[in-house]
Amino acid sequence: MKVIILAGGMQSTINNEREGIPKPMIDIGGKPLLWHIMRYFSSYGLNEFIICGGYRVDMIKEYFMDYYVYASDITIDLQTNKVIIHKKKTEDWTVTVVDTGLSSSTGQRIRLVQGYVGENSFIVTYGDCLFDIDVNALIQVHQENGKTATIAMAKPTGRNELLPIDINGQIHYNSKNSEMYENAWVNANCFVFNKNIFTNLHEKLNLEKHLFFELSKKQQLVTYKHRGFWMPIETKRDLAYINNLWNTGSAPWKKD
Repeated sequence: MKVIILAGGMQSTINNEREGIPKPMIDIGGKPLLWHIMRYFSSYGLNEFIICGGYRVDMIKEYFMDYYVYASDITIDLQTNKVIIHKKKTEDWTVTVVDTGLSSSTGQRIRLVQGYVGENSFIVTYGDCLFDIDVNALIQVHQENGKTATIAMAKPTGRNELLPIDINGQIHYNSKNSEMYENAWVNANCFVFNKNIFTNLHEKLNLEKHLFFELSKKQQLVTYKHRGFWMPIETKRDLAYINNLWNTGSAPWKKD
């Protein structure tokens, strides 16, 4: 099963060291965020990736073209321009990088890589989110239900306190917030699609605002509930937190 990574957003503004780069290329523990996402899926045996690039897609292409050099120790003879590669390191990945435009919708980006997907179901995720979703369980739910799409849902990250509000808009601070939390779920930005999803995609279609709504009306959408870690990286504070998890060896998405 192939993994499509939506990595076509505008430049990152959350990295102090290298502004003007795609958010999936921000540094986490010496590796791009994109590498962390791919390494996680690879731990489940999913090694075929399609990256939907946009802003500075050239940077993503260059990273993978030179990955063998970046990951290994090298000796350069400056007189002869000869490069000797030591401790050769690489990944068992097949990576397709596609320029899907600067302002394309998420639906359009997926449609533009249809020719690279093949005939099987496939996974779609975002290039700015980390999680420890049980990918095998997610795929199993998708296969057992036979729907067009399966969406991983997660608990809110806790950035904002959940407030118990009644139908009149009044806040009840004495309500049990735990009950409200138990019923609160958010999109975890990881999906499994059947190949027939392409009949539903068009140029301006947005996954969350349009596609999932339409599939839900047709009863062609099912959810998978993930109660573990997930986190979109949206601010410098998020980035610092993620780097700390990685550097202290407590990153939930790290798979050996």
